[in-house]
Amino acid sequence: MSPGPTPKGELRRSALLDAAERILGSAGGAELTMRAVAETAGVRLGHLQYYFPARSDLVAALLDRILAASLERVAVLAENGAGEAGGLGPALDALLGEHEDLSLVRLFTEVWAMAAHDEAAARAVRAFYGRYADHVADFIGRRLPGLPAATARSRAEVFVMVMEGSALFRSGIAGTPSPAAEARLRRVLRELLE
Repeated sequence: MSPGPTPKGELRRSALLDAAERILGSAGGAELTMRAVAETAGVRLGHLQYYFPARSDLVAALLDRILAASLERVAVLAENGAGEAGGLGPALDALLGEHEDLSLVRLFTEVWAMAAHDEAAARAVRAFYGRYADHVADFIGRRLPGLPAATARSRAEVFVMVMEGSALFRSGIAGTPSPAAEARLRRVLRELLE
C-alpha cells in the first residue's frame, strides 16, 4: 500500500486545480487544456502530468472539487435552516445570493456544458444534483415530519431545478428578472420547502 500524498504534494495539487478552475471560469471548457493549466500555474507540463496524468484526471478532480465545495455550502445551509421557522429565510437568501456571484454561475455554466459532451462529467454532475436533492429532501423532512418521503423528495428535486435554472437569469447571463418575477420565485421556493 502506497503512502498518501504529502502536505506539500496536496498544496501543489491544489494550486494546479486553482489554475484549472481559473481557466474554466474565465475561458471555458474548450480552453481547459493540460498545456494551458501548466502555463497558468507556472509549471512544466510534466509537473502537471505527475499529479494528473491525463486531461480526464484533471477534469474529474476539478469537478469533484467544485461540486464538493458547493454541496458543502448547501449542507451547512440546510442544517442551519431546518430547525426554526425563522431559519428558512436566511438559508434561502444565502442560496439565492450565490446567483449574484457571476464567477460561480459562469463556472457552473461551464460545468454543465462539459457534462453535455462528456459522460464522466455528466456522471459527476448527476451525482452532485442527487446529493443536493438529498440535502433539500432531508431539510424538508425535518421541517415537515409528517410529509411522505416521496413527496419531500419530489419537492426537493423541483426546488433544485428551479434554483439552478433561475441562476442563469438572476446572474444576468440569460436576462434580468423583474421585481415581480423575483418575488414570485421566492414564494415558489418557500412553498416547496414549507
